Amino acid sequence: MGTVAIIGGGPAGLMAAEAAVAAGADVALYDAMPSVGRKFLLAGKGGLNLTHSEPLEPLLSRYGARRTLIEPAIRSFPPTALRVWARELGVETFVGTSGRIFPTDLKAAPLLRVWLRRLRQTGVRFHVRHRWRGWDQEGKLLFTSPVGPQSVQADAVVLALGGGSWPHLGSDAVWTQILAKQGVPIMPLKPANCGFDVRWSEYFRTKFSGHPVKTVAITAKTVDRIVIRHMGEFVVTANGVEGGIIYMISATARDVITTEGAATIWLDLVPDRSLRRLVENLSQTRGKRTMATHLKRRAGIMGIKAGLLREVVPHEAFTDPARLAAVLKALPLTLVAPRPLEEAISTAGGVSFEALDARLMLHSFPGVFCAGEMLDWEAPTGGYLLTGCLATGHLAGGAAAAWARRHPGCS
Repeated sequence: MGTVAIIGGGPAGLMAAEAAVAAGADVALYDAMPSVGRKFLLAGKGGLNLTHSEPLEPLLSRYGARRTLIEPAIRSFPPTALRVWARELGVETFVGTSGRIFPTDLKAAPLLRVWLRRLRQTGVRFHVRHRWRGWDQEGKLLFTSPVGPQSVQADAVVLALGGGSWPHLGSDAVWTQILAKQGVPIMPLKPANCGFDVRWSEYFRTKFSGHPVKTVAITAKTVDRIVIRHMGEFVVTANGVEGGIIYMISATARDVITTEGAATIWLDLVPDRSLRRLVENLSQTRGKRTMATHLKRRAGIMGIKAGLLREVVPHEAFTDPARLAAVLKALPLTLVAPRPLEEAISTAGGVSFEALDARLMLHSFPGVFCAGEMLDWEAPTGGYLLTGCLATGHLAGGAAAAWARRHPGCS
């Protein structure tokens, strides 16, 4: 049969446990927190976005430079298989208007509850409040637990310890120090799907912090000067901007800031109108109306969009319809820094894929596999993150069970 220890009770670890027990392994799962799936539950509070319905080829492109490395895992457990898996748990899914896939009740808790019940019924044993500390002198897994230090022998191990964001939910990235001391190449962790600092005026910060900016398009340029554009919305914060389409360009903006010290993005505040039409609209006689009323009537600009315009654009530009229309279609906003790692939705960096074989096993630690966000990949929100975590967990769990069966007592 073979024994498999899963370390980490997030989506990747739980899926690794499921795949391993399905392959006939004797599975025990260890987590440092009092309960498993905490980040999964929090992420699902606004509606659990399981995966995405777009065809596999464009979906794989969302993984950027790491696509070729994470692709085998996703092809082995694609979104279609994920929906079948959910249905087998008794959870039906639907495709939203954006193409994202959700449980019909939009909630994470019911899915997690039935998932944990099935895992226990199939024999997975859970050990919470067990914090992994590496290996002892005999090569056994070492944990601190409520009853003191514990050493555990397993035939294979899956590490699914998460990244470095939201550490209060368990992803504290202490594992980076443990593995680095063992010579495992670790790429530095960086915030992904994160907000950014903007140097707002005190007036703008006080008046508009917390306000959403809806129906806009954002244009950004990569370090290689490739232009990217996304439509959607975001939120102004006291520090800068976050949410929605900001997350879609976060990897690009973060890398440009690292290279150049700051990143400029351009906001199209009226994406449903052409520049020519906007010039015509704004060129109409204003009469005795205020500029605020004129912008509202002729361009639909009011509230926070008007605030953004006045925050960025010099006063003299408001007297020139062509110049004003141009900045409404491409309002420059300077991002000066990504928000701290612990605030990010996810992290980039982690265990280098070059340290792993095709089954996600560490070259330097035969029988030890890695999965989920602790691997060096990133993807935007929209179901891509969870898809990657579940797919790598599924691959690593099945491979760990096969290893344990063939190499009992070797890890």
